[in-house]
Amino acid sequence: MEGDIRTIIETSDGSHTILSDRFQVSYHSKYGAIQESNHVFLANGLHPVAIKQHHISILEMGFGTGLNALLSFREAWLNHWTVVYHAVEAYPISLEQAQQLNYHEWLNDLDDPALLVHFHQQDWDTDVTYNDIFTLKKIASKFESLQLPKESYDLVYYDAFAPSAQPELWEANVLKIMYEALKQGGMLVTYCAKGSVKRTLKSLGFLIEELPGPPGKREMTRAIKP
Repeated sequence: MEGDIRTIIETSDGSHTILSDRFQVSYHSKYGAIQESNHVFLANGLHPVAIKQHHISILEMGFGTGLNALLSFREAWLNHWTVVYHAVEAYPISLEQAQQLNYHEWLNDLDDPALLVHFHQQDWDTDVTYNDIFTLKKIASKFESLQLPKESYDLVYYDAFAPSAQPELWEANVLKIMYEALKQGGMLVTYCAKGSVKRTLKSLGFLIEELPGPPGKREMTRAIKP
């Protein structure tokens, strides 16, 4: 983002995140980037979906450091799932910063330690398949102007900056895009448990589940399209 100084910092579990100077928020929890992503998006999102099916379509709102995509690739690779992964980002980090992130040190069972860098080098708005099981498409767009096909995704990772930093990304017009893009029975998972956000999701037709949050956070939210 123009005028935004972004600094790599180490979180409590040793994994990196990035601090946005403009918004004064980090891309992940200071209590642990990998720990948070595993809890919110994998344990309470990807794994419940994979109980029912092993071909999974995911929409990530906020590609950021690429950590959620990397962890999802790892799960697909280890479990022989097939994942189609679309990630939306309007303000990507630099390739230089991506090269400095230390996630490969904690995910040393990956056969390609440079996989995250490949994700960031990949052309935008283009499907690229990795290891025949994970197809990534990065979409260059602002959330509020996003156009998506209806009922196309099994799972949404909603990983935007917090409502206190970017409230416009948590309003009904944006969250409605998520509802319409999900298949029936699909789910949206987010670290955010703010009451106004849950009420907005409910007003759009989602069924809301309040789940225990990752370390440092009491709750997270899972929203299911009935």
